Amino acid sequence: MSLPTNFDVIVVGAGAAGLYSALCLPASLRVAIVSKASLPLSASDWAQGGIAAVVDPQDSVDLHIADTLKAGAGLCDRAAVEFLVTHAAKCIESLVDLGVGFDRVDEKLALTLEAAHSRPRVLHAADTTGRALVSTLADRVLAQPNITVFTHAFALDLWLEAGTCRGISLLYQGKIMWVTATAVVLATGGGGQVYAQTTNPEVSTGDGVAMAHRAGGILRDLEFVQFHPTALTKAGAPRFLISEAVRGEGAHLVDDKGYRFTFDYHPAGELAPRDVVSQAIFSHLQKHSPDPATGCVWLDLSPIPAAKIRHRFPNIIQVCQHWGIDILNELIPVAPAAHYWMGGVQTDLMTRTNIPGVYAVGETTSTGVHGANRLASNSLLECVVFGAQLDLIPIVPRALNLSAIDPAQVEIPDLDFRIKTIAQNSADWSEIRDIREELPRLMWQAAGVCRDRNSLEIAIDRAKILQIEFDLLPISQLITQILPLQSVTLPTEISEPDLQTWGETRNLLDIGILILTSALIRTESRGGHSRTDFPKLDPAWQVHTLLTGDRWYQSGGL
Repeated sequence: MSLPTNFDVIVVGAGAAGLYSALCLPASLRVAIVSKASLPLSASDWAQGGIAAVVDPQDSVDLHIADTLKAGAGLCDRAAVEFLVTHAAKCIESLVDLGVGFDRVDEKLALTLEAAHSRPRVLHAADTTGRALVSTLADRVLAQPNITVFTHAFALDLWLEAGTCRGISLLYQGKIMWVTATAVVLATGGGGQVYAQTTNPEVSTGDGVAMAHRAGGILRDLEFVQFHPTALTKAGAPRFLISEAVRGEGAHLVDDKGYRFTFDYHPAGELAPRDVVSQAIFSHLQKHSPDPATGCVWLDLSPIPAAKIRHRFPNIIQVCQHWGIDILNELIPVAPAAHYWMGGVQTDLMTRTNIPGVYAVGETTSTGVHGANRLASNSLLECVVFGAQLDLIPIVPRALNLSAIDPAQVEIPDLDFRIKTIAQNSADWSEIRDIREELPRLMWQAAGVCRDRNSLEIAIDRAKILQIEFDLLPISQLITQILPLQSVTLPTEISEPDLQTWGETRNLLDIGILILTSALIRTESRGGHSRTDFPKLDPAWQVHTLLTGDRWYQSGGL
């Protein structure tokens, strides 16, 4: 049986945004889902806190809108926020109908309070809400006869013909090949792996944003990165996210002396917006820790009844226990880590980008709902609310005209010889690994929780050198010559994991330089962007930073 390579819609990404989008597309369409890993593995799968929605009579849409706008620090698009919040309850009904097992109190959906929300409105499934959501969606996707899932597949680039997207170039089962479609949906999540400290899984390498950038897509507000204030910080352990819901249930943040220092920085203390809490921890460590880069503060769960901890946070108990921490009797060492990227590919309310045939959903996007700082638990909500809009997009099945480029007629001189030569040369792969290690450290130092002009300029210069070195590698020159002109079967000497690492490193270099440059351009502090040399919010900067190709510009005032 030959591998299908012609679809109506290709969805790149298999987190909550990609899976829900695929399910919302009409069943009459031939849909492909491209997943870098097994199904499911994504940042959505790691989401602990929950999904925000107004489903309680004591709450209101106006309050949820107001909370979202306040957290967004003046850069939310009000129309997008209203769209998100007013569609929330209907999407929750859809998820319940699909079988997502939200926690309940008696027969009512259980709700909890999270930071910067004025009412308890966060639905959850213990402390593994994301896993419950994507697991249910994945089961539904696998049962749909019109959906084909490519696992352990890597989308290299969008394929454009006469300015319109006609599909993607795909690395799959030892081949680089074309997969054609009328529409491509980018749902690849964020780019947390560009930072040395991140709560994101290994697959979060900014692929969709980088692909859109190379294809001429409009990118917006790339400087705004949310650093989660409470990631597990212990030598040898991954930066496991300790959910904001823990503080919502009553946990305190304390320093080595047991002092609740966050009230020195904001009257809401531990329940201030995430950027404020992250900056408070960062500043406190700068003043009081002998090594701020590896230092930590402590999360004290003693104010929460033990029975409630066991019920609400079984996964956090289990993970911390694995690393030798008994959270019922011990403090949890925590510090900030890159968590969520508010910037991304600009879309309208119907998920459309400026590239004909390309749509985007989820963390890959800049829809306008998060502004400069995302309100807790609005991310999963954004995935489903905007994913649902794909049902309304007029994607009409049609035969694609591929006559402009005939891959059978394209020849690359000595292709087989060059591929085998590269496969036998380990220097390329060693240099790629070195770049992959250096870039995240560079980003953490220069574009982490706090930034300044000197650090950003030095980092931009170094990142551009790394990009030049990467582009000059023989493997880079060969693959970029192949794309998108020819389908190639790779020799067994070149492993797919190595080629995926090449592709991810290419994307990380792209987004790293873009984040650094955008952070240098915005000379103020706002939301997830904090400049120590420009520490105040500047009303003149209540505008978006936009990028198309090499051209940076601003939106009009908001």
